[in-house]
Formats: sequence, structure tokens, C-alpha cells
Amino acid sequence: MLVSLLALAAPSVAAAAPGCANADLMPTQDNLPVIGDATLCLLNAERASRGLPKLKSSPQLRRSAQSFSVSMVKQSFFDHVSPGGTTLLSRVRRGTDYLAGAMNYALGENIAWGSGHYATPAETVDGWMQSPGHKKNILNRRFRHIGIGIAIGAPADAGGMPAATYTTDFGYRTLGR
Repeated sequence: MLVSLLALAAPSVAAAAPGCANADLMPTQDNLPVIGDATLCLLNAERASRGLPKLKSSPQLRRSAQSFSVSMVKQSFFDHVSPGGTTLLSRVRRGTDYLAGAMNYALGENIAWGSGHYATPAETVDGWMQSPGHKKNILNRRFRHIGIGIAIGAPADAGGMPAATYTTDFGYRTLGR
């Protein structure tokens, strides 16, 4: 469980982003939009602290991310490639029109799951910031858009504790005329 192991290594992201409401809120089926907003706030606080532009929420990337989080929980896998072989690129191409008309694009993805207090947005973003590859996506200057998907539950045994699975799909595109 990546998030819970890495979250112990550094102070909470919530402490660094006090303006992010609900960052320590436990995800439930009823508060997923609030959890998504808190996650985006924390990610944008990390970017802003380094002089990077804020990520804008993309409905297309959100659809892709949400579907993938749900799939990981339902199919009990935790990987960027689904058991059926779908990848971020194939999911975005098949499930959205995000790349329609794009002359140039880049995509990136972070996934995480946590149980108990490790399922909060603050702990999830904290874990990503302690992981070089995940941090690189968050701080990638090219990325302008994000889709955040959160599913209640875990892709593995969470020991009976409440859990949440997160996917963030990052994107950049230039559209042709």
C-alpha cells in the first residue's frame, strides 16, 4: 500500500496547504465531489508553491479517471494497465473526446489507495509527493488539465477498514485549427 508507507515519511500536505478545505476528510460515497475538490486544491497548492500554473479540471479526464478507479476496486487490481490490457492512452481515446483534434498532447497518471486515515486527500497527495515518479507528474510544467477519480473501496484487502482508491489523469494538448 504505497500511500500508507510513504505518508509516514513527511509532514502532511494539508499543513502546507491550509486553504484546502476537507483535506483530512474520510471519503464516503456521499462526499466524493468534496474529496475531489480537496485533492485538486492540494495538488494546485504544490504547483503554486513552485511557481507552476494551476491544473484545470477536465470533464473528459475526470470520466477516464473515475472509471479506472472503479475498475481497480471492482476487479481487484492496482496497476496502470488493466487486466484487459487498457492503458491510460487507450482509456482516454476510447472513453472521451479529450484528444479529438489534438495536434500535440501529453498524458500522465497517478494512482493510489489507502485505508483508514491514509484514504484522505491529504495523505494521498502526501504519498504522491514522496514518490519521485508521482511527484514528477504533479509538477510537470506541461500538464494543464486533470481528471480526478475516486472510488470507495480498495483493490486489495484493507483489513475491514474504510478505504478509497484514487486516479489522477493529467493532460496537455494543443488543438489544430
